[in-house]
Amino acid sequence: MLEEILKYDTELFQYLNGLGNTSWDSFWLIITHKLAAIPLYAFLLYLVYRHYGIKGSLVIMVCVALMITSTDQIANLFKHGFQRPRPCQLEELKPTIRQIAKNCGRYGYFSAHAASSMAAAVFLSLTLKRCYRFLSVILIVWALLVGYSRIYLGVHYPLDVLTGFVIGGVLGVLFYRLQLWGQIKFNPNRKS
Repeated sequence: MLEEILKYDTELFQYLNGLGNTSWDSFWLIITHKLAAIPLYAFLLYLVYRHYGIKGSLVIMVCVALMITSTDQIANLFKHGFQRPRPCQLEELKPTIRQIAKNCGRYGYFSAHAASSMAAAVFLSLTLKRCYRFLSVILIVWALLVGYSRIYLGVHYPLDVLTGFVIGGVLGVLFYRLQLWGQIKFNPNRKS
């Protein structure tokens, strides 16, 4: 059963990765780069500050830092625990895939990029939903783009990305709840 799932995962990876062409490569390299999200996150920090003030913003920033650290560390545990080679590491796949990324790590299950971006999207969507309803759509689309970029660049299978989305979403909800507790404890007079 597992072999069958991995076979379909490889076939789907080859299909999705094969959709790319050189005119889009730069776009996907930018999307996947962690620094590309700085303008978005700076704008989100401004929205958080506007709604929560300085104390509430500090609570949120601590929760986000802990959440991103958690997603990265859990991803590393999975990668070294499962030791599933990235598609760009497999000699039998190299002739049939487009590897755009310059670096190709050893193991890929699951995608820390997908997990971190989805965790941030879910966390900030929940945190700001009362004031900015449209925001969740933008953040989820951003997370989906980051996840797809990992397939496009040849460094992750779809299952790696999907698992990252699920784990990131769960962590986003958990840290949102931690943030609610933090607001009550450290920022009881926040704006509603």
